[in-house]
Amino acid sequence: MIALNRRVILGLLGAAAVCQGAYAQEWAPSKPVRIIVPVQGTTNDVLARLVASKLGDALGQPVVVENKPGAGGNIGADYVAKQPADGHTLLAGYNGPLAINPSLFDRMPYDPVKDLAPITLAVKSAQYLVVNPKLGIASIKDLVAKAKADPNKYSYGSIAVGSASHLTMEMFKEAAGINVTHVPYKGAGPALTDMVAGQIHMGFFVPGNVQGFAKEGRLKLLASTGLKRFASTPEVPTLAESGYTNFEATSWIGFLAAAGTPRNVIDRYNREIVKILKMPDIQAKLHEMEFEVVAGTPEQFAGWIATEIPKWGKVIKATGAKVE
Repeated sequence: MIALNRRVILGLLGAAAVCQGAYAQEWAPSKPVRIIVPVQGTTNDVLARLVASKLGDALGQPVVVENKPGAGGNIGADYVAKQPADGHTLLAGYNGPLAINPSLFDRMPYDPVKDLAPITLAVKSAQYLVVNPKLGIASIKDLVAKAKADPNKYSYGSIAVGSASHLTMEMFKEAAGINVTHVPYKGAGPALTDMVAGQIHMGFFVPGNVQGFAKEGRLKLLASTGLKRFASTPEVPTLAESGYTNFEATSWIGFLAAAGTPRNVIDRYNREIVKILKMPDIQAKLHEMEFEVVAGTPEQFAGWIATEIPKWGKVIKATGAKVE
């Protein structure tokens, strides 16, 4: 009996040592964490702040969101790529600086594949083509007819050079055979302010940026870029239904760190962010913005970026899009 008790005790001590070792290996930040959003006033910012509000509690350190817009998202992405690989600075990245800009810019200050470490692809969404209702444009067919009749009249805004909102319009221009002048902004906020005021006429934006304006009658939703209609607006057709077969363009957002960040740090962030994205209250807010929650592994996100770079590269080559 004494020997048995001794074996049990030794076994419990061994198990405790293993648990302590595992606990010791679980990384935690030693100072506040920053999430860099490389664009101003968009759903990227909303998502980053939703995650930050929960992530701080999970990590035991404040998590703050900083906007560093400019150069199509390159400024913010490059900033994160050049930070110490210690897990204290993250990037809320999107199509532009991660998949589009390598083909759009002649020179890139960083390599999105080599200089950044994927954590998780968080969300993705189709976009709406929206117009100022004062134009009197009622449908895609109407828009194309008016743009062809007066090719120098119309302009469109995007959240940044190289964003999905930029390249999607270039795709549509080529498909429809129209000319619409590009006016790039540093985020959805100023672009939509100008569109509501009539300074620009149209643009492609994710639902979370435009649905409020549409409900108020200040913008009109003409079509969406998915292969099926948004559940919240079943009356709005897709571009594929509007005569542009297989037209599809997805906007997405994910979290990354500087390359060289230790795997246990990446794994801790992946675990915590995925957990946050799956929380009922967070999912409700994201679904309200018509986001599809992905919340996958670092490897899955890396694979996604690897397929998105050549995909958007083909669009850039086909449309002749360039940095203005």
